[in-house]
Amino acid sequence: MTTKAWQPLPLAFLLLCGAVPAYAQANLAKLRDDIVALAGMGYCRGGEYLANGNDVVFISNRSGSPQIWKVAAGGGKPVQLTTFPDPVTDMVPSPTRDLIAFQLAPGGGLNAQLYVMKGDGSGVKQLTKGGKTNNFLGPWSKDGAQLGFGSNEQNPTGVDFFTYEVSQGTAALAVKNNGIGGIADFSRDKQQVLITRLASRGSNNLSLYNLATKEEKLLTPHEGPGTFFGQIAPSGDVYLGYNKDRDLLAFGKSSKGGMQLLAERKDAELADFSINHAGTTAVLVWNEKGLSKLSLYDLKTNRETRQLALPVELVAGVAFSPNDQTVVFTGSGSREPANIWEYAVSRNQFKKITDSPHAGVDLAALVAPELVAFPSFDGVALSGWLYKPTGGKGPFPTVISYHGGPEGQSIPSLNPTAQALVQQGVAFFLPNVRGSTGFGKAFVNLDNGALRVNGVKDIKAVSDYLIQAGTAKPGALGIMGGSYGGYMVMAGVTQYPDMFAAGANLFGIVNFETFFKHTEPWMAAISTVEYGDPATQAALLRELSPIHKADLIKTPLLVEHGANDTNVPVVEAEQVVAALKKNNIPVKYTLFPDEGHGWQKTNNRITSTVEIVDWFTTRLK
Repeated sequence: MTTKAWQPLPLAFLLLCGAVPAYAQANLAKLRDDIVALAGMGYCRGGEYLANGNDVVFISNRSGSPQIWKVAAGGGKPVQLTTFPDPVTDMVPSPTRDLIAFQLAPGGGLNAQLYVMKGDGSGVKQLTKGGKTNNFLGPWSKDGAQLGFGSNEQNPTGVDFFTYEVSQGTAALAVKNNGIGGIADFSRDKQQVLITRLASRGSNNLSLYNLATKEEKLLTPHEGPGTFFGQIAPSGDVYLGYNKDRDLLAFGKSSKGGMQLLAERKDAELADFSINHAGTTAVLVWNEKGLSKLSLYDLKTNRETRQLALPVELVAGVAFSPNDQTVVFTGSGSREPANIWEYAVSRNQFKKITDSPHAGVDLAALVAPELVAFPSFDGVALSGWLYKPTGGKGPFPTVISYHGGPEGQSIPSLNPTAQALVQQGVAFFLPNVRGSTGFGKAFVNLDNGALRVNGVKDIKAVSDYLIQAGTAKPGALGIMGGSYGGYMVMAGVTQYPDMFAAGANLFGIVNFETFFKHTEPWMAAISTVEYGDPATQAALLRELSPIHKADLIKTPLLVEHGANDTNVPVVEAEQVVAALKKNNIPVKYTLFPDEGHGWQKTNNRITSTVEIVDWFTTRLK
């Protein structure tokens, strides 16, 4: 069925005589208002400077759907630049011209199309051909004359690399590619591009590709899985994030001898870096068990010169101003909505330059999670972020939420569902089981192929830990997750049918055979190492597919999916709903007609959050 308006929270305990007292109605209304306010909070992300250096553009959902906005560098009143009915999912301004390239997702799906417009939002021009093609925005050349992007227009099973010539207004194929990947950077003379080719999920390569001669120089030869990302400095040197011959991602430079290590952390991975326009300084972003740490690195002396005292827990998308005096980034946290922050390098000062709307939400009253660690069944170290209700003592009814990916990571972000549940006395736990990123190359590959059974066993280890620690109340456990997290939900309720009192499967995989058949061909091609190859490992994929154990399910399930999801197609949700109805297991199904893989529009995010909170509070309390 399609999305419908939310229903009032059940008050069965007040309906003994068929009437709800006035005070209870008032409390119910306040409770519902609180949940809607939490789910309706806005965000600002992806900030970058326009070429003039005076303005910062970013993506925000403050209008109800992600669109492009502009604010004066240093702060001010933001101005909305786009008003499309579809969400803007990516954006990058030209470094030298009054142009912004952006990515628009019809119906929230993956068949995104690319556009350019002027810095005031006028003169919108579509670059790609539309239809069912998948297109991915890339970087501008340093002179702003070319824009790189990826598209599967000529090869459904791969993503080729194209360049758009601003002066001619046309795009041309630059690099053929069998899998997926993209242009990561242009050299200053535009003769070479740094490209990334993804061999499989969790393993890629970087190469320098000469656009004129078509010669390609591999920079990252390696055996087994490896992760690499990079940027070309003004000097022509290629700086890298890499984990070749090491477990944790580090900062380095490509050299004739291979990788030159420049900076590493014993307890953190390099998550990102950005080099300034002069080529003298890099900002390094480290991931320490889910928290962000920033440092400045001097590229002349090859040493870290400053550790930054961050005003937020999480940082993403670092970008230098044209004069290198300031840096903007997306800053957020467990009690801080995502906003655009500016850092003055010489003064070592931070300033928040946007203020994401959070009407009706007292940020100071929100609950900050604690990081907990524990061993799994085989001694592998697991961890996660635990939100506890502030009133009363445990054990509490508890919801466990698994992240997607599976190469994702649970981090202490502002989570409306977690905050709404803890307000009602329900604990919320975000685990990082094997296969999660942020904990090294070995850990992220512990669930590949046939090893996925151990990832599923981690579900029991998580539940056992929460009960033994006195946090979770036996018989009052819930499980939820989106995308691969939805797979974990279905694996949990089939492998451990008596463990969970309620579950919520959000756009999750349930049948690997139908997933590989109906997902985008390029997605299927890169997923065979992670999940298994349907051509040679059909029996394994069948054994790992929860749909074939659906008769074991006892847990009532909420199922939500986007009608335009081409990553995990709707057929996955339909199989779950049909199986539960056949077996008379309670199931509620909400299909969002204007969404793809996840929710972009604020009204849909509100509907989803309200349904999830209703579902778990009704069944766990």
